Amino acid sequence: MKKLFLLIAMVAITTAASAQLYLKPMVGATYSNVTKSEMNYKFGLAAGAELEYFLAPSFSLTGGAIYSMQGAKEGDDKFNLEYVNVPVLANYYVAPGLALKAGVQLGIKTKGEYKYGDRVIADVTDAFKSTVFDIPVGISYQIDDFVIDARYIFGLTNVCEDVHGYEVEGKNSVFMLTFGYKFEL
Repeated sequence: MKKLFLLIAMVAITTAASAQLYLKPMVGATYSNVTKSEMNYKFGLAAGAELEYFLAPSFSLTGGAIYSMQGAKEGDDKFNLEYVNVPVLANYYVAPGLALKAGVQLGIKTKGEYKYGDRVIADVTDAFKSTVFDIPVGISYQIDDFVIDARYIFGLTNVCEDVHGYEVEGKNSVFMLTFGYKFEL
C-alpha cells in the first residue's frame, strides 16, 4: 500500500512540475446593455482572476471568477446589475502571445438596483434571474507578463424574471476589456 501511495505521489509531482499552469489577476471595464430594453450601454468595472492550463504549446484552457458591473441606462435612469461570472474558455494561440478565445460562462447575480442619478430608487435584485448563461468570445495579447484581454459576451438567458405573468425579453450584451499580469504557478 505504501508503494502505491508513493507511486501516486511521484506521478502527481512529476505532472505538476511539467504542467504549464498560470494565474492571471486582472482588472478592467465593461460596456454593457440588456438587449431589447431600448436603453443605452453603460460603463462598469470588472476584476477577477483566471487560471490557464496549457494542453499543447498553442492550446490552453482557462477558468476563473470575474466580478462584473453590468446593466443599462437611459439618461439619469440606470439599472445596475452585478455578477460573479465564471468563464471557461478555450484559447488558441495564433502567434506568440496572441490568443483567440471562446467558451461558456455562468453568471451569478449578486445585486440589482434601479438608480435615478446618484440616488438608489429600488432594489430590483428579485426582478432579475439569479443565474444566466453566456458565450464569451475574444482576443488577448501578452507582452512580457502583461496581458490585454478584449471580450464580447453574448447573453443566452433572458435576464429578467416574469413580470406580472409576462415574459420580459432581454439578454446581457457586454464588451469587456481587462489588463492582467500572468505568472506561472
